[in-house]
Amino acid sequence: MPSRTVPAPQSIFEKSRPGRIGANIPHCDTPEVDLEAVLGSRRKSLRLPEIGELDAIRHFTNLSQINYGIETGFYPLGSCTMKYNPKINEKTAGLTGFAYSHPLQPAATVAGNLEILCRVQEILEAITGFDHICLQPVAGAHGEMTCLMLIKAYHESRGEGDQRRFILVPDSAHGTNPASAARCGYDVKHVPTDADGNTDLTALEELLDNTVAGIMLTNPSTLGLFEPNIEKICRMIHDVGGLVFCDGANMNAMVGTTRPGDHGFDCMHLNLHKTFSTPHGGGGPGCGAIGLMGHLEPFLPKPVVRRGTDGQVKLDEDRPQSIGRVSSFYGQFLMEVRAYTYLMAYGKERMANISRFSVLNANYVRARLKDVLPPAHDRPCMHECILTAEKYKREYGVRALDISKRLIDYGFHPPTNYFPLIVPECLMIEPTETESKETLDAFCDAMIAICHEAETNPDVLHDAPTSQVVGRLDETKAVKDLDVNWFGQAAS
Repeated sequence: MPSRTVPAPQSIFEKSRPGRIGANIPHCDTPEVDLEAVLGSRRKSLRLPEIGELDAIRHFTNLSQINYGIETGFYPLGSCTMKYNPKINEKTAGLTGFAYSHPLQPAATVAGNLEILCRVQEILEAITGFDHICLQPVAGAHGEMTCLMLIKAYHESRGEGDQRRFILVPDSAHGTNPASAARCGYDVKHVPTDADGNTDLTALEELLDNTVAGIMLTNPSTLGLFEPNIEKICRMIHDVGGLVFCDGANMNAMVGTTRPGDHGFDCMHLNLHKTFSTPHGGGGPGCGAIGLMGHLEPFLPKPVVRRGTDGQVKLDEDRPQSIGRVSSFYGQFLMEVRAYTYLMAYGKERMANISRFSVLNANYVRARLKDVLPPAHDRPCMHECILTAEKYKREYGVRALDISKRLIDYGFHPPTNYFPLIVPECLMIEPTETESKETLDAFCDAMIAICHEAETNPDVLHDAPTSQVVGRLDETKAVKDLDVNWFGQAAS
């Protein structure tokens, strides 16, 4: 049943009362300063809330209870892989020797940190099948761009930099793919998807010539499907001198089961903040690790973390062909500590459970919902299932967005909507391997009930959500006319 209505909270400014304070301020024993003279007249109009300590604590505690997070409910967001981050990860990342080390310390004083970085690289090399791993990029899209920079440096080293002008990108790709290619100075050509959800090989063949620098291929694709022609595609690109990048956002479906490096890819990015359970979302710290084959190794971002013949881990700065640093210092070190904890907890023996259970859960959701929300392609999916609500829009005027808004009333976060763009009224659902059957059943029961509501009482969906702090938002207006100035609203 939909959850109860939550009263709208007041802002802390509305709770403010003149002269009320929440702390004992010590008497100022320094000379007074004319703030208006120093800061200008704007200082006069700066209205900060005046509120007692208890009221401030209650205000922010109540706000936190309105939030939705992975520890309060299920996130079915497709492609984003919002899975649980085990508490042990946070405990190890909080150990004093890790948390309080400084990036400007001499390398000799952080040998343990370098050992962690090297071990994570070595484990990821074994998992992916690549010759080298670099942990310096700080996000997935950052890893994408770094791989494109390596591809560009490779072609330039062969005297083909001006000739190789195009990057091929499937029409189902994440939007960051063409953005990364453009940022590196490439023009983008799109590759269509065939009726079975695979890369259209005939169309790809027509695009291939010696102006192609490479292709950015997501595997499994954003359609939730494994590309059966992946080895052939890699050979086709290599035959014209191009390189193949793997968008590793969906590595969750392959961990311990199959290795991208064995498919023919030259490089890929990995989201440690998704696949390997480090924190994700909210613009916080991430890690867009990259894997690459030996022919791209000379161009790696420096310094390179590597183990010497004596077994000691060192920072290699002598890299004359390096593309240079791609982030301050060496990325987000504590993300690697968290990922190392996660990798060691699974171990080599159980690593494949990550992909096995993520694929199992996605196919279970697909099977339970197929009668009300047909899959975009009638074949087993990988880590996520792509469903279409097209019939509800056509027959009842209910869009995928309406279904998702109504889902909020049932206590669940909505799935990803309208991506990939090539699927009409798309709902992209990724349950991840960390969710139980009971959670998935509750989610599927809610989706089935909502689909029945769409047929019998579509206005309920059009008005949803009705049980939250705020109702249906005008999301287009929020994008086009963003105003986060509370003072301006209060003044008007």
